[in-house]
Amino acid sequence: MIGRIRGTLVYKQPPDILVEVGGVGYDIQVPMSTLFQLPALGTEVTLLTQFVVREDAQLLYGFIDERDRALFRQLVKVSGVGPKLALTILSGMDSTQFARSVQRDDLSALVALPGVGKKTAERLLVEMRDKLKDWLGQWSGDGELPAAAGQPPAGTRVADAEGALIALGYKPAEASRMVAAVNDASAGDSEDLIRRALKAVVSR
Repeated sequence: MIGRIRGTLVYKQPPDILVEVGGVGYDIQVPMSTLFQLPALGTEVTLLTQFVVREDAQLLYGFIDERDRALFRQLVKVSGVGPKLALTILSGMDSTQFARSVQRDDLSALVALPGVGKKTAERLLVEMRDKLKDWLGQWSGDGELPAAAGQPPAGTRVADAEGALIALGYKPAEASRMVAAVNDASAGDSEDLIRRALKAVVSR
């Protein structure tokens, strides 16, 4: 199993990135919590990975934070939660925020994530409660997402942000509304817009 990748970051378009190692490019899908911590294109990056084999594909998921990978591994064990939905959950909230939502039985925070209906959210609360009982005690961190690294072209930041949200499962019209709601004079690049839009959803 591939558990760690270190190489040159040559492409990123959320949730997909490409890391070149010894002349071989690895397609990796990452949650937004990892994307916001990636270095600039052309520089070295190290990722913890999870290799998932399906009947129709072999997929590699990457994480900068061990907490996020550990949570990803637990989420995919929950009935009805596959790798794609687990990635979406970790894009809407990091591991600390998820653990707090479970501890507080915060159903609304989970339902706000795309692809997470009421039944799935209730199942997550029930099945993850015991697994995450000591989560906050085992891991440090305040759950705040770091600032974005790298600057995509300013003229495409809205389109890139909307495209990323659509890739995470939001409908085009919903993604457009989410970005428009946070796109003001203080907004930075597309990653800043994505981060703001996702935080706005979680804090509703």
